Amino acid sequence: MVRKVRWGVLGVAKIATEKVIPAMQRGELSEIAAIASRDLEKAQTVAQRLGIAKAYGSYEELIADPEIEAVYIPLPNHLHVPWSIRCAEAGKHVLCEKPIGLSATQARELVAARDRARVKIGEAFMARTHPQWVRARDLACSGRIGELRVVSGFFSYFNRDPKNVRNIAEFGGGALMDIGCYPVTLSRMLFREEPVRVVGLVERDPEFKTDRLTSALLEYPSGQCSFTCSTQLVPYQRMQLLGTRGRIEVEIPFNAPPDRPTRLFVDDGSSLFGARICVDELPVCDQYTVQGDLFSKAILDDGPVPTPLEDAVKNMAVIEAIFWSARSGLWEYVPK
Repeated sequence: MVRKVRWGVLGVAKIATEKVIPAMQRGELSEIAAIASRDLEKAQTVAQRLGIAKAYGSYEELIADPEIEAVYIPLPNHLHVPWSIRCAEAGKHVLCEKPIGLSATQARELVAARDRARVKIGEAFMARTHPQWVRARDLACSGRIGELRVVSGFFSYFNRDPKNVRNIAEFGGGALMDIGCYPVTLSRMLFREEPVRVVGLVERDPEFKTDRLTSALLEYPSGQCSFTCSTQLVPYQRMQLLGTRGRIEVEIPFNAPPDRPTRLFVDDGSSLFGARICVDELPVCDQYTVQGDLFSKAILDDGPVPTPLEDAVKNMAVIEAIFWSARSGLWEYVPK
């Protein structure tokens, strides 16, 4: 019988209860053994609905449970690093939602805590390990579209709920932190290098003070990435990879559906009308199941986690530089 890693979950966030927990429960290597909320009744309700054995009325109680090996953290952005550190200090491995923190400095503090505690900590960028992105990266690296020169993306949804954590500035809300982080991390993965400098344009909500419309241009040694993200536009997402001889379009790049195949459109560039586009269809899978089992495997085999903190630090450095550029009106270099 295959041993499963016993996971605990801090908080009853919607992403956890509706997507991540059910997906991890379907995994081969992950068992959701406990869930905690600052409201015991909420934790008990979710535990009963999802078939979780233990419910706690505080995060501290879950962390103190000796049977819990790893903790998934879907808390608001400003709580990511503090609670990840507390879990690490208790000897727990940690899978923390993106973005890993509010700054690169915070992310480095978490690296230090991980190294002191000798545990595994990773950033939950589920898209990076989805088979469609593994395939897109392999195609780009194979020369199928020639030399990769441009990565272009768009990600938006509409949400003006003042109580939603994504609209609370002091909680690390806003478009760039919530969804702009995806084209940043994926372009870095595709180019296999770090951007040298960036320029950003930000429009802030007059009430929330969060960025509601953000665009950025990232200059890499090998090419460029451009993207726009918004929390107050029609829901839409796409990513394009453009090379010297062809193009790859990722149909649903970030919220990949768990109940139907995903598709890549590979264009050889011979026709502006797409006469020779090849559709590369990937089998049905749940990216949260994949993410959970890969992290559990890293724990069981003492191997590397899918998105380590070293990568998270670099991603936060790019995000910070985009904000700096939006304030200065200038190109800003990304600290190394």
